[in-house]
Amino acid sequence: MNSVGSECGDLKKSYDDCFNKWFAEKFLKGDTREDGVCKEFFIKYQSCIKKSLKEQNINYEEIEKDVMGTTEEKQPPKTS
Repeated sequence: MNSVGSECGDLKKSYDDCFNKWFAEKFLKGDTREDGVCKEFFIKYQSCIKKSLKEQNINYEEIEKDVMGTTEEKQPPKTS
């Protein structure tokens, strides 16, 4: 899947490659510890995505809002 921002594609690939390697070589073999090996890639990719969303006038704060376990969880989405 492509990144939401075309300029973030290389960062997404780097993160995906790192995550897939960790998943296949550790997680699937029973080592479920997340050792932060992909954290640097994730932070750079996340930063790029947030910048791209802002440029496209998409409010990412609403995307990150935690509603699980709250009264908002069962409410229909707000329409803009």
